[in-house]
Amino acid sequence: MIAPVASVTTDANRLADFVLFTQRSCILNLSTELNKGNVSFPQFFLLTYLSSEEYLTMSDIAKKMGHSTAAATGLVDRLEKLTYVERNHAAEDRRKIMVRITNKGTELVSKMRSEIATDLAGILADMDEDQTDALEHTKRAIHGRSLM
Repeated sequence: MIAPVASVTTDANRLADFVLFTQRSCILNLSTELNKGNVSFPQFFLLTYLSSEEYLTMSDIAKKMGHSTAAATGLVDRLEKLTYVERNHAAEDRRKIMVRITNKGTELVSKMRSEIATDLAGILADMDEDQTDALEHTKRAIHGRSLM
């Protein structure tokens, strides 16, 4: 069954409001915590990418971040100085640089994910039944389209 366009638009607008509200809440908390460690949002986003991969090459990083390789190198330089990442040369091709997250970087990402999850749990706990149903419906629809 296909939902009426007006209903879809209304649901999409409500979901957009939810995303903006939760993003604002999460970003404020991220900002405070990341400022303590002198980590920018792009650097943190790179750490989150690295936390789910064994390593990324500089080209991979540039592509994922939407930056030039030079800009990606700058991000990695700063994170390396802070000991959140390390660089290694590939054994088969020394020109290929592999960037890996360190335990310190993994701990930062884990801590921030936990804080975001706590914030979201608080938001979700305050939702009424209709809001929860709408969110579940949206999650299933997004998952069904392989966007999650």
